Amino acid sequence: MNYSIPVVDLNDYLSGDPEREQAFVRGVGSALQEIGFFALTNHSVSTDLIRESYSETQKLFALPTEEKLKYEVPGLKGQRGYTSFGKEHAKNSKAPDLKEFWHVGQELKPPHKLAGLYPKNVWPTELDHFEQTALLVFQKLEFSALKILEACGLYLGEDRNRVRDAAVDGNSILRLIHYPPVPADKDPNSIRAGAHEDINLITLLIDATSSGLELMDRNGKWIPVVTPKGCIIVDAGDMLQNLTNGFFKSTTHRVVNPDNSREARYSMPFFMHARGEVDLNPLASCIKATGGKQVYPNITADAYLLQRLKEIGLA
Repeated sequence: MNYSIPVVDLNDYLSGDPEREQAFVRGVGSALQEIGFFALTNHSVSTDLIRESYSETQKLFALPTEEKLKYEVPGLKGQRGYTSFGKEHAKNSKAPDLKEFWHVGQELKPPHKLAGLYPKNVWPTELDHFEQTALLVFQKLEFSALKILEACGLYLGEDRNRVRDAAVDGNSILRLIHYPPVPADKDPNSIRAGAHEDINLITLLIDATSSGLELMDRNGKWIPVVTPKGCIIVDAGDMLQNLTNGFFKSTTHRVVNPDNSREARYSMPFFMHARGEVDLNPLASCIKATGGKQVYPNITADAYLLQRLKEIGLA
């Protein structure tokens, strides 16, 4: 099978074998440097958990619209709970995305020093197992994401914790997405998810229920993302691009309306964010590696996030 993005195996990194660990670091680093995407196999989320999570997600979005709207809380700016169909759009686009989604965020409880910092999660009372399942998926994806960020640090010649530590207990988000059958009266400029780059450090995307994801290669050509079944798709976000002065570049991607657009599609991206106070100022090593000139700004993760949420219509 020919895959359109590199494939790396998390077991290599966890093996304790220095050669396999280095192979993982090279695979992650070169993929993020050259194309911005890779597929992760032998990750931390079991097939049974993925199946259960998609089952709960389908039940959630099958609720009547008036029920779902109870969980769309204006003061949360889309950070938690429900965001209704057509509210989000890609940066620099006025055409709404053809999706609705639900956000689950970091849950930290006393005596954790950051308890109370993040908004509380919103949970649908109609579903008995949704909360437990979503939090377990969050936990498992966060584990894998931290390992990937360790590899990023090592590839950059930094300590393995240099990039990772920015994201420990970070403002990360699990997004459960429902792309309904494409309506006949849609905006002619709308697709399921318009061309965009992710805001965060890295994104981990569990296999969606159907195709449609495409990435733009460095030559500006759209490529369908073809990966091993059951893998997690990983891509670099704008925050990692900023932190590395463009050494790791975020990659433009989209979800198109496929031939089976009269069928619903579900997906589960995990957006790995830094803690809000973390400086995303370009690392000195990356400034040197990219020609010696700083081309990305000094900015905190909180300020960066607010700026981007405004650009996509969520703040």
